[in-house]
Amino acid sequence: MKSLLFPFLAALAVPAWALPPQAGFPVTGEFFAVGDRPAFLALSPKAPAGKPRAWVLFAPSLPNSPNHHEEWLLRQLLEAGVSIAGIDVGESHGNPAGRAHYTALHRELTERRGMAPKAVLLGRSRGGLMTLCWAAENPEKVAAFAGIFPVCDLASWPGLAKAAPAYGMTPAELEKNLSAHNPIDRLAPLAAAKIPLFAIHGDADKLVPLDANSARMKARYTALGGEMELIIPPGQGHTHWEGFFRCRELVEFVVKHARR
Repeated sequence: MKSLLFPFLAALAVPAWALPPQAGFPVTGEFFAVGDRPAFLALSPKAPAGKPRAWVLFAPSLPNSPNHHEEWLLRQLLEAGVSIAGIDVGESHGNPAGRAHYTALHRELTERRGMAPKAVLLGRSRGGLMTLCWAAENPEKVAAFAGIFPVCDLASWPGLAKAAPAYGMTPAELEKNLSAHNPIDRLAPLAAAKIPLFAIHGDADKLVPLDANSARMKARYTALGGEMELIIPPGQGHTHWEGFFRCRELVEFVVKHARR
């Protein structure tokens, strides 16, 4: 098994510095690096002065996300006083190195930039996998999770054969150790911390099937005593259907828990 210690240390050891604006970014934001990874922070002009800023950790982030599909959603959050941040962890598939980058970003934002100690995680597709993997190990840093057709099960997407290299394992090794990394198997810490979950996920999704991901997560989370709201738009797949990105219920959920 390849060591993941070096990326972890790199993520924590290198200071942040300014980066040029990212082309196609849908809202005004500051771009900088945390460790060796590019990150962004879009500050809400409506945030109350003199208090830690409510914020969302958005994934996947950079270089091409978020983009124009999320523009309405992000502007709604900014208007409601919620700032938005993200960091490019590459195609980590939720691996320990990617999780370390999220921890480094959280430290940068909470210790140096006035962000609240708890963030709402907002994951689109594989961004759900990335943030849920981090949340399982950092429930004290999480106010809530919201997903747009989020990946919740590594075995469902991208599959163990494709995910294994990111973990420095063979597919067989990853299968043997799956419960130590797979979000669907690591919900107990979130339920114990009473972290609310939300997802909007179409019932015609072939890439990230509803039954193996959001629906399965809801069933397991409820059994653990947790609360999860699941909206299922009929006939919708893994697409840029406007209803996914202009979901009023999602906005209300995120704003409510970011401000909590």
